[in-house]
Amino acid sequence: MTPVPEPLPHAYPFRFVERTVEKRGPAEGRVRALVTVNGRRTEAGEYLPPLTLVEVVAQAALLLEGGDPGIGRTGFLAGVSDFEFDREAGSGDLLDVDVRIAGVLGPIVRFEGTVTDGEGRRVCSGAVTVKKGSPA
Repeated sequence: MTPVPEPLPHAYPFRFVERTVEKRGPAEGRVRALVTVNGRRTEAGEYLPPLTLVEVVAQAALLLEGGDPGIGRTGFLAGVSDFEFDREAGSGDLLDVDVRIAGVLGPIVRFEGTVTDGEGRRVCSGAVTVKKGSPA
């Protein structure tokens, strides 16, 4: 039986995270992602493009955030910073994404995330900033 994905306003081919593995607090915990061998993001090559890993962190933050309309469901990605890439994520890799809220200033929420592979090696880390509301 295939597990039903948790609610997230993303669908194939733009959904990269699968499920929450561990929730430690509001928007803090671990999310799992699988780089599928025949996934659209790996069709051109064996490895996931680095900017896709940024989106993996953003989706993990949204999933852990739990759907609070003030942050995730009506918010949008407003910034990306401090990303460092240590290794590539290849087809078939099982990735863990650890995310936590690093700060909140009114409608602005900064999440920090670290992506590791199935062996615990860091793939990348960095921060994404989300603004509550619509981009108008």
